[in-house]
Amino acid sequence: MRIVGLTGGIGSGKSTVSNLFKAHGIPVVDADVVARDVLKKGTGGWKKVVAAFGQDILRPDGEVDRPKLGQIVFSDPEKRHLLNKLLAPYISSGIFLAVLKLWMKGCKIIVLDVPLLFEAKIDRWTKPIIVVWVDPETQLQRLMSRDGTSEEDAKSRISAQMPLDLKKARADILIDNTGSLEDLNNNFQKALVYVTKPLTWTEFGLSRQGAFLACIFIFFGVIICRKVF
Repeated sequence: MRIVGLTGGIGSGKSTVSNLFKAHGIPVVDADVVARDVLKKGTGGWKKVVAAFGQDILRPDGEVDRPKLGQIVFSDPEKRHLLNKLLAPYISSGIFLAVLKLWMKGCKIIVLDVPLLFEAKIDRWTKPIIVVWVDPETQLQRLMSRDGTSEEDAKSRISAQMPLDLKKARADILIDNTGSLEDLNNNFQKALVYVTKPLTWTEFGLSRQGAFLACIFIFFGVIICRKVF
């Protein structure tokens, strides 16, 4: 099984690349979706976050007001670190369970879409690592246009994440999204060729099919040894 790490920065267009993988039939485990699930009312993550940040972060229906919580943590590094620390175990477990389900279905290639891929040390479990990159000015302008935020707020949110140039240096595959959608699609197609190349023997051994074959070999090996000895 090949687990591909996909990351980028806020405003880089990573979600567009994620959707392109889905459109080509490659399953994607989205850490943002997992994070939303672990913050649903009544969950363990919800209880810990409410205990740490108070009832003021809740909407009238009891669900976490994510934009409000985001404003709090993006403006305060200590609170952001606290939130990440509280949710990390739940998000990691959610990602693992999602990957396990896909493994049981026989998926040979899985993409992990994780904004904090390097910060959360998840990159050690993924190969190759794809970074969606844009230059700082483009990133700022796209974020402001997308969310309708001020330049100050956009810069604050960008600075809360690892700089894209640092992620770029650690990428196995770089997708430059500075240009047009056509340029992005062309760059994606090149990455897709790399991602979908035949599995190595090690990767195949980690797939469900490889594990099944290993069990068969072991079973017949035991039978043969019993007959010989």
